[in-house]
Amino acid sequence: MKIGHHFLDLDALDSKSLRAILTRASVIKEGARAQNANLLEGCVLALIFERPSTRTRISFHVAMLQLGGQAVMLSLEESQLGRGESMADTARVLSRYVDAIVIRATKHRTLLELAKYSEVPVINGLTDFSHPCQLMADVMTFEEHRGPISGRVIAWSGDGNNVARSWIHAAVRFGFELRLACPVSLSPDTQLVAWAETEGGSVTLTHDPQSAVEGADCVVTDTWISMGSEGTENRRGLLAPFKVDEALMSLAKPDALFMHCLPAHRDEEVVSSVIDGDNSVVWDGAGNRLHAQKGILSWCLT
Repeated sequence: MKIGHHFLDLDALDSKSLRAILTRASVIKEGARAQNANLLEGCVLALIFERPSTRTRISFHVAMLQLGGQAVMLSLEESQLGRGESMADTARVLSRYVDAIVIRATKHRTLLELAKYSEVPVINGLTDFSHPCQLMADVMTFEEHRGPISGRVIAWSGDGNNVARSWIHAAVRFGFELRLACPVSLSPDTQLVAWAETEGGSVTLTHDPQSAVEGADCVVTDTWISMGSEGTENRRGLLAPFKVDEALMSLAKPDALFMHCLPAHRDEEVVSSVIDGDNSVVWDGAGNRLHAQKGILSWCLT
């Protein structure tokens, strides 16, 4: 068995480990590129994508190159996965070729199967259940602009999707208050909210975006059409009251940040004046995906 750590979900790691990853990410970001150019020298990362990707795919690839490693891209069409080979068998084979695997999987169970049979670290590059890499970049971005996130108030307005679930995990592990405003039929599983409470977290689920955002330090949203929900009827009608516009942002603190994991559907879940506004850190967050991935890769492989 090769040495390494999986990065599957934030709730699977303790606060100390997650903070260590962010510290690595910040140190690498702040240092000269030449200082880290050999950190992962000789290492090869396999990237498996069952779904489209821009930020995750490119940031992991570039992160490996800048840390001295290499990356190999795999799609279903380009591998035997597309012809029915099981993920378990793929894991057994790739473990003999590469040093770590990032997967973007349509189903969360695919990620878990890969991790079960892999002898090298597996990283969750997004599934229908969660998106932990995004949250590491988001926490990093918040703290760069506003200092420690612990004790702050983060408000979510929109679909209770995979990213929202990772925000719940993050609230517990990083110690901030999370208020989720979602339509009744599109809310996160109440069992997940109950888990947060059991773990000592401060997570509130509401169906009123105004009450969620009031006095918040940061407002977050995501696209209304999430992975696996493309054919769902009336999503836009259900989510229209949760659009982040200037009126909603005005209820948060005057210096409240705005975040979005991208891609954004402008003037649908968020108006252009907010995403392009002075308090938006969307582009900084996208940029920090590269640095957060470096922290994750470094932690998994060294």
